[in-house]
Amino acid sequence: MEIRIVALMLFYIFTPILVLHLCHRIPFLNKLGSVIVAYILGLLLGNIGLLPSMGPVLNEMMVLNPKTEAGEVTALLEAGRITDSQVLAYHIYKLRDLLMSITILLAIPLILFSANVRQWGQMAGKVLAALLTGIISVVLMVVVGFFIFRGFGMSDLWKVSGMLIGVYTGGTPNLASLKMMLNVDANTYILTHTYDLIIGAAYLSFLMSVGQRLFNKVLPAYPYKQDDVRIRDLDGKDPFWGIFRRPVFVPLLKAYAMAIGIFGISIGLSTLVPESLTMVIVILVITTLGILVSLWPAINKIDKTFESGMYLILIFSLVVASMADVRSFAGITPGLFGYITWAVFGSLAMQVVFARFFKIDSDTVIIASTALVCSPPFVPVVAGALKNKEIIVPGITMGVIGYVVGNYLGFIVANVLKFF
Repeated sequence: MEIRIVALMLFYIFTPILVLHLCHRIPFLNKLGSVIVAYILGLLLGNIGLLPSMGPVLNEMMVLNPKTEAGEVTALLEAGRITDSQVLAYHIYKLRDLLMSITILLAIPLILFSANVRQWGQMAGKVLAALLTGIISVVLMVVVGFFIFRGFGMSDLWKVSGMLIGVYTGGTPNLASLKMMLNVDANTYILTHTYDLIIGAAYLSFLMSVGQRLFNKVLPAYPYKQDDVRIRDLDGKDPFWGIFRRPVFVPLLKAYAMAIGIFGISIGLSTLVPESLTMVIVILVITTLGILVSLWPAINKIDKTFESGMYLILIFSLVVASMADVRSFAGITPGLFGYITWAVFGSLAMQVVFARFFKIDSDTVIIASTALVCSPPFVPVVAGALKNKEIIVPGITMGVIGYVVGNYLGFIVANVLKFF
């Protein structure tokens, strides 16, 4: 088992090198973009039958208690409730969780180190408008969807509505918090969480492939102020050439050391707050310290920090995409699946309508929707696909605000809908 886990880990870590090489050599893949190629490879890996599934028993256990220990899994195996392949699936789950956490929490500061803080104020008004209209769109679509889908035989749909508002203005931590706040049935929570993962994969695929081109037809294009806000080095034109030369590599090690230090500080500070606030604090601290360090010329001028961060994003994209298992479609509940689909894509459509009225550009709309619907860690992923690094910090900021307000909005709206 250990050899297979190590082999999978090496695949996740080094496959982006192949992706970058292919993008450099093949014009079609170059146009498609390295993030999208990594995402497609991840989807293929997760759905061609090479990796085992955890099965219903272990999957339910992990959803209800993501911190399930190996000893508990072994006990299930000895009791004959799960198989050896499902135990392997558990260890793959833990590997993915570890890689996702490390890559995204190191990538964010590395990406921010090269940020130009002085330009952020120019977009502040549009960013705020995108955030507010994004939140309003989610609430509107969830409420309207409640009245559309409540006749589909689902009990306590008002609780599902509360969870959807929480997860699509904040993230999975809000979903888990609202499960407890609203006393949601375990089966309902598991189905909601599973469908969210499936629909979220389709949503991300849409945004990273045709979303920008489609929205540019009805919304203003992003007003690039200068050439270097475009992400070029990961689209195959100049993938990491010279990164191991001493003048580049040695300073880059300093940037990595700084990123690891920020990572450690954020984890340390997160232990001082309730578990429900852990992710909020981690993202806030990493983003804040990353921005502050970017003001230090000795770090800001280091070459290839942004590219190194985006390489970690490629690993993250590969891992996340490989978790979208189409076998989860088995036994689907049409009403709930339809409701979640309505909430995700309906809120995006509504936000585009608002953006048309307020003249918000397409990239800002996409990154705002990503930050709210998928949470801050996915902002650099989508920004990479859009080839626009200037929207990363505003996107992360919007997502963190969404984390903060998600529980309040979800709880309030759920209890209002309870009376209908």
